[in-house]
Amino acid sequence: MQETKRLQIKGMVCKRCISILFDELSLIGLEITNINLGEVFFKGQLPQDTDESQIQQMLQKYGFELLSDKKVLLVESIKSLVHKGIDLQAQSRDTLKFSEYLSNELNKDYAYLSAVFSDYEGITLEKYIITQRILKVKEQLITTDKSLTEISDELGYSSVSHLSRQLKAYTGFDTNHFKNLRNTITTA
Repeated sequence: MQETKRLQIKGMVCKRCISILFDELSLIGLEITNINLGEVFFKGQLPQDTDESQIQQMLQKYGFELLSDKKVLLVESIKSLVHKGIDLQAQSRDTLKFSEYLSNELNKDYAYLSAVFSDYEGITLEKYIITQRILKVKEQLITTDKSLTEISDELGYSSVSHLSRQLKAYTGFDTNHFKNLRNTITTA
């Protein structure tokens, strides 16, 4: 049975990134078994005519980076799990306690994860999570007809007013601004 190996990749942020990397890595002969944001699993070895530097060059062409430093890998895993957690929360509509979720998924103390994240990213893990949630809120306001109440419930906010204040604090704009953007996009 062939051993499954993993590449960790920085810069994967969406499904299109997954699609691009699946296509490109398959073209060079990797037998991909699974691909998620931030990681690619494949069977066996790299093809004989391919080395890690060629993979790095291909990744850089698309704005990605192959990771090897353990703490950088940890930070990228945290980012990937934050995105996954926000999506899980939106699907289940259950409030997700990110400190417990990240600690359980990575088998590390949250204080350690938070310290490593802050050292490498220059912002606190809490602020990163809030920023990613706000990005999801903006996306929902611009691309769907969901009300702020629905979005608030979906993303686990304690109240609509809390979401509104956070959106204004992080973007400088209120919900009407993003709804107007949606209207501008749909009428264009």
